[in-house]
Amino acid sequence: MTFLVAAAAVAVCLAWGCIFGFSDRLMIVFNTAISTLTFLAVFLIQNAQNRNAKALHLKMNELIRGVEGPRTELVNLEQRTDAEMRKLDKEFAQVAKDAIQGAPAAPLAS
Repeated sequence: MTFLVAAAAVAVCLAWGCIFGFSDRLMIVFNTAISTLTFLAVFLIQNAQNRNAKALHLKMNELIRGVEGPRTELVNLEQRTDAEMRKLDKEFAQVAKDAIQGAPAAPLAS
């Protein structure tokens, strides 16, 4: 979808330039708009990568902890909300704290 929107924006810029002429002012406006959109796209990509990395870490924590076997509901963890991922992160932080203190690991909520 994003690629189609970008392709449409380029087509509009080309059509606008063909109709009204490729003046310096028009090129500066196009360049500024495209640079701004590229800058914002970097943040979207970074957010997606951070979510995937967090999900991967939580899955690995589950596998390491899996005394009775890992929870199968973590298979699609990337599709969970940020709040659900934070809750799982807190659960694993408590497991790690208990492991450092030598306490037996309490079962995690499903």
